Amino acid sequence: MTSELLCLLLFATVILSGCSVLFFKLSSKTLKLILSFSGAYLLGITVLHLLPELYTSPPTPLPWGRGVGIFILAGFLLQIFIEYFSEGIEHGHIHVHKYEENIFPITVMIALSVHSFLEGMPLAGTINGTKRSLATGIIFHNIPIAIALMSMLIQSGQKKARAIIWLVVFALMTPIGALTGNLLEGSFGLITYYSNYLMAVVVGIFLHVSTTILFESSEQHRFHLIKLATILAGMGLAFVSI
Repeated sequence: MTSELLCLLLFATVILSGCSVLFFKLSSKTLKLILSFSGAYLLGITVLHLLPELYTSPPTPLPWGRGVGIFILAGFLLQIFIEYFSEGIEHGHIHVHKYEENIFPITVMIALSVHSFLEGMPLAGTINGTKRSLATGIIFHNIPIAIALMSMLIQSGQKKARAIIWLVVFALMTPIGALTGNLLEGSFGLITYYSNYLMAVVVGIFLHVSTTILFESSEQHRFHLIKLATILAGMGLAFVSI
């Protein structure tokens, strides 16, 4: 798969998922199941593929030392900071702002755009097995985000045309991140040199988002049977896809 085709797939997935809200009414239970599946798949891909790849690939030393663990923690903490502004939409939180249409969704969109842009940067260059796993994880992760974002925009009183424009902005962020990575790689060779550290930041983001989704999927510290089956299905798909 070429990087151009991958960017198109990432864009189309968000648009189709978000626009489905205009034609189908998804219940909160259905969205939670979609979130549970995506969170489980994201965690499975991270633990089974992305993390082992990070620790088996020779790291590029930095002047003050090396170790991808620092960057994984940095990504984890960065996502906590991002969610202060995004209001947790990355894991399905929908907050309606009916009286703040001129402010919303600016802060949410900026935070969500930063999140998606960072996820896209490691996709620069040749698409290998690790990057395919990363891309698949992003696709499954973006489906519930697009649904939650579009639902929030519509419920907040945004016109459909304006809501679709914001959806397009979000859909473009991950491809723009990948294209920016390609530009930096072509001009300075930075992505290849620091690819492990960049991937480690994204892994930290994935760990925070996926574990938050799974923790929030439990009600009174118990999993319903359907949710448990959904989570096992997500992890099972991650296992067979590596």
